[in-house]
Amino acid sequence: MLFKGKSKEYLKLADISSSNCEELKERIESGLTLVWFLDDESIFDIDGRAFNFEKNQIVTLTEFHGLKIKNTGEVKMIRFNRQFFCILNHDSDVSCKGLLFFGASTLPIISLPKGDVRKFQMLWSVFEMEMESVDELQLEMLQMLLKRLLILLTRLYKMQDDFSEANHNQMEQVREFNYLTEKHFKTKHSVAEYAELMFKSPKTLSNLFYKLGAKTPLQYIQDRIMLEARRLLTYTDKSIKEVAYEIGYEDIPTFSRFFKRKEGLSPTDFKEKTAEF
Repeated sequence: MLFKGKSKEYLKLADISSSNCEELKERIESGLTLVWFLDDESIFDIDGRAFNFEKNQIVTLTEFHGLKIKNTGEVKMIRFNRQFFCILNHDSDVSCKGLLFFGASTLPIISLPKGDVRKFQMLWSVFEMEMESVDELQLEMLQMLLKRLLILLTRLYKMQDDFSEANHNQMEQVREFNYLTEKHFKTKHSVAEYAELMFKSPKTLSNLFYKLGAKTPLQYIQDRIMLEARRLLTYTDKSIKEVAYEIGYEDIPTFSRFFKRKEGLSPTDFKEKTAEF
């Protein structure tokens, strides 16, 4: 089911199985995707990592995630673009920036509690009905339903995430750091640079993450750089030099040492290994 608005708004709902699983790999500009797994059969390779998804898990993806499908069970998908619903402009409403989407190196996987499965089933049914209701209120109704879905998922993710015990102010700082990392990781590689953007000291940031029992800010930055390096080496034909330059390294030996320290393989060996699959 597909909705296209007058100002290039795009919303797609689909029931996915092995017969049409290529729809999951479709890319649209500024596209964001939610995938709801209805059984335990789906195995996806996302950014070079294998995931065996369980029944009633939901994963959120951006247009930048590299996706290979090894096996597909029964899946429901929602995909929308920035024109339909901009999560940055609506962050005060849904608070999913830096959590469900643009959350640095973390792939958001939400497990639906049994008590919430029926809620999501009902919400999906209402989505389908509104997709068929072609009138002047259709866009507003569909946006409202998507907003409701994102709020529910954000609440669940916060409950199950490692930051669930953090107070509101700490959570907001972590979300902002995650978002800034996503936005600037190609040009800013140090904690000090992000601390400056957030008007804080590097020590304050480091203490925040330490209190939360999370990875250090530097680990988040480096993990995001590595994620992009893996994507480029796996899904493009770019040379090691081009990959290094794109993620902010003009010195190839420095990039190669960084990559091998984090991955255990040199960029060349990693590229040759992934080409075999």
